Amino acid sequence: MAGERTYEAAGVSIATADAVVERLRTAVESTGAKGFGAFAGLHPLDDDTLLAASTDSVGTKLILARQRGALRLCGADLAAHCINDVITCGADPLFFLDYVAANRIDLEAVADLVEGAAEVCREAGVALIGGETAELPGIYREDELDFAGTCVGRVERARLLDGSAIREGDRVVGLPSAGVHANGFTLVRRVIADEDYVGDDLLAPTRLYLADVRRLRDRAHAFAHVTGGGILGNLERVVPDGLRAEIDWDAWERPAVFGWLARHVDEDELRRVFNLGIGYLTVMAEPGTELVIGRIVRA
Repeated sequence: MAGERTYEAAGVSIATADAVVERLRTAVESTGAKGFGAFAGLHPLDDDTLLAASTDSVGTKLILARQRGALRLCGADLAAHCINDVITCGADPLFFLDYVAANRIDLEAVADLVEGAAEVCREAGVALIGGETAELPGIYREDELDFAGTCVGRVERARLLDGSAIREGDRVVGLPSAGVHANGFTLVRRVIADEDYVGDDLLAPTRLYLADVRRLRDRAHAFAHVTGGGILGNLERVVPDGLRAEIDWDAWERPAVFGWLARHVDEDELRRVFNLGIGYLTVMAEPGTELVIGRIVRA
């Protein structure tokens, strides 16, 4: 029954994650860092160019993927997720690094993960220039592993997208997801304990939105990658103070996996945790034929 399952009850607190960002902001910004809390951190390369970087992991999706023999999909997830974060600021991705840690290294598991990441890197024209593999039996339990990565890109200052151009009346355009992508799996695994789900949209890897971003960025005022925090939570990261996004939640058809989740999770929690079928967002004044799912209004 919906309402019995929440992300926090499953063990993950979005509020705590937000608090951590604010607690660390002063220390991080004291080093001269720019863009802390954004999808990609920024560092000046010269007067005209910035480096953009993002680090993330696949999270507990690895547990379910390993049980179902789908680790290669998680490799693709990681590369696409990190690249998608970097390109929100208008950057072109340059290179990627990965990190695999486990109680005991299983060569086939590591190969699946890295080969999946390499496939996405090839598609994006991104070099997978290295990484690290660590056996940590004192930290990870038997059969546990983690997979994290970093993507670095480059953007000209004149083409930087940071949301400052967003104005009242702008439209919010949504780009479809392939399914759950890589966020919310601690809650997903709790729901599976009540009712199994085997549809492809459960473990489908995160879509790579690079081609869409390159097609739209000359008209875009901002991009947002829909990860933890859902559609509104991630739009809040780019929409300026005094404005907010108003979403038409009936503007698109949700993938079947979210209908399954809705039988166990309240609508408000679904919106707060999952992408609900919209994996990437752009805010623009003139959307043309794009899928408009909302608008920017006064807060």
